[in-house]
Amino acid sequence: MSFELPDLPYAIDALEPHVSARTLEFHHGKHHKAYVSKLNGAIEDTAYAGQPLESVITAAHAAGDSGIFNNAAQAWNHTFLWHSMSPNGGGEPTGALAEAINARFGDVAKFKAEFKAAALGQFGSGWAWLVRTAEGLEIVTTGNADTPLIHGTTPLLTLDVWEHAYYLDYQNQRDAYVDGFLSELINWDFAAENFESDRAAA
Repeated sequence: MSFELPDLPYAIDALEPHVSARTLEFHHGKHHKAYVSKLNGAIEDTAYAGQPLESVITAAHAAGDSGIFNNAAQAWNHTFLWHSMSPNGGGEPTGALAEAINARFGDVAKFKAEFKAAALGQFGSGWAWLVRTAEGLEIVTTGNADTPLIHGTTPLLTLDVWEHAYYLDYQNQRDAYVDGFLSELINWDFAAENFESDRAAA
């Protein structure tokens, strides 16, 4: 069975004006779709066929199959990205996640400042993540298709800082794009679900 491009979890214009429908038409409808299509072509009639996407990512990385890994990881990262944003996003976290953020970063404002610094500091293409490690919460960045799934950490939310994620809306102003995500789009409910699931599994 081949992988399919997942639908966006909201209408294509639901994130406007912070992320435009035109950006999502290209980002989801072309970039994400291309990763899924290339992955399906690459794994056809191989041992990867029929495996869950997470298993393809870890196995391809371990085997050094960079082409398969890159497309599989990008397919997974982008699906995770769509859920990291919400038309009803922004604000502040609540509950156990809020307590963990305050314990690690001091408060939500300091978390946002550190996350923005990480997103702006990622040279070239890549991702900024909030992850849960054995020691607690951390902000990390990954380059290109790299993903926390191969580093033993649990992703809670992410922001894509590849230029295709924001250039139509912000041109070279990555800082404005990051600000829009942190103030208006960040999906704390999704992050909290991932946090609680990971705590329950620990």
